[in-house]
Amino acid sequence: MATFGSLSDRLTQALANLRGKGRLTPADVDGTVREIRRALLEADVNLDVVKRFTATVRERALEASTSQALNPAQQVVQIVNEELVAILGGQQRRLEFAKKPPTVIMLAGLQGAGKTTLAGKLSRWLVKEGHRPLLVAADLQRPNAVTQLQVVGEQAGAAVFAPEPGNGVGNPVRVAKDSIRFANDKQYDVVIVDTAGRLGVDANMMKQAADIRKAVDPDEVLFVIDAMIGQDAVTTARAFQEGVDFTGVVLTKLDGDARGGAALSVASVTGRPILFASTGESLDDFEPFYPDRMASRILDLGDILTLIEQAQGAFDEEEARKVAEKFATDTFTLEDFLKQMQQLRNMGSIKKMIGMLPGAKGMREQLENFDEREIVRTEAIIQSMTRQERQNPKILNGSRRLRIARGSGMSVTDVNQLVQRFEQAAKMMKTVARGGVPQVPGMGPVPGAGYRGKPQQKKKSGSKSGNPAKRAAENAALDAAPKGPSSAGGSGFGLGGGGAAKGTPSEEELAALQKMFGR
Repeated sequence: MATFGSLSDRLTQALANLRGKGRLTPADVDGTVREIRRALLEADVNLDVVKRFTATVRERALEASTSQALNPAQQVVQIVNEELVAILGGQQRRLEFAKKPPTVIMLAGLQGAGKTTLAGKLSRWLVKEGHRPLLVAADLQRPNAVTQLQVVGEQAGAAVFAPEPGNGVGNPVRVAKDSIRFANDKQYDVVIVDTAGRLGVDANMMKQAADIRKAVDPDEVLFVIDAMIGQDAVTTARAFQEGVDFTGVVLTKLDGDARGGAALSVASVTGRPILFASTGESLDDFEPFYPDRMASRILDLGDILTLIEQAQGAFDEEEARKVAEKFATDTFTLEDFLKQMQQLRNMGSIKKMIGMLPGAKGMREQLENFDEREIVRTEAIIQSMTRQERQNPKILNGSRRLRIARGSGMSVTDVNQLVQRFEQAAKMMKTVARGGVPQVPGMGPVPGAGYRGKPQQKKKSGSKSGNPAKRAAENAALDAAPKGPSSAGGSGFGLGGGGAAKGTPSEEELAALQKMFGR
């Protein structure tokens, strides 16, 4: 996530300085804690949070430095990770649904924090979870807020309750109260109330939010906060906690180029858990918040669990099984390749997925230079082919490739490169499907690989004389010679020889070994 980019770089650099040290001194610990303190303060983390965090890390790290652990530096990394998890809220908490529907969720926060968009993202997520959400347009102050919620609701596949036109017209408390009756009549099991925000915290705003809460008695009150708000995050969060008393926090704009101190401050200061995080502009860029996974991302330790969950949600297990069978039987076509590309794109941003891998920060330059539109260009080329051409790329002659290039708006070179990459990928995956280890272009053979391609034929040993009589005599002499251990596969040193027991070097070989080692 871009929001934690600077903080992640500083923390990983501070911890990297400890690696390679067999024993940590108090000076090493103090230097590392000092760098961590600077990194957190520059990321706009609240000062009180920074003080508590660094004091705990220093105390635990000094204990680790005096222990007899094999790698105290790794212990310090683990300590920092555990303390990050603690200030991010500890255990992940899910939404609490009412025993008797509908579950009422109220959104509160400043104007510009992204409440209306978040309402659409939350409803989209609930639809995927099997719920029937109803969006309530209770923001009747901001211009066109009702229209925006209707558009977002349509995109998310959720119904919208909007009896008032908004733009300063209507009573938001009455709208919120009527929405509960409407949800009961139409059997919606979740009601999401989008309330009005202000450019700053004021008494009127808090009173209206408190009146709505009193009218609908929500099961969850989610405080929506912009992750780029900086040091003001704590002040705003405390004001809303006193005025409305929220039950959970939702972070928005985590994809922004900011320092992200709000995420590390709000949960710790208010004692309320972070439930969700918005990571992009798309309605699908929304995920439950896991403190341990977020801490791992910040420390560049990866987030494999989230990556697996996204893959499981995007890829069809039955389709994947069919593709594996096609790889094994050499029937994988460009049509199958296109389906795989489309499923990969459904997972979201490739950059974000690669960023979840451990050590991804070391590939930052490559990630920034990666063009996500390359997948779209590849799709355009394949979709410009006929069905026959997709199923059998070998028929792609010069005129066909020129037609495909013109139809996709690409060059013939692009078409040629795609076909070449497809053939290489199909060949590699076929090797994997058969239980082997493919040879990656530009790399040598993999040591210990189970699959080594076609077995090489051993060269016949014997006389190479051109005289038939002489050749027959020399071959007969070779056959009569005693066979040493080499004929049985060689000894432990790879030496052959005769006369000695199986697997034992001869006296001449021992003498050669002693001479080689200088004895």
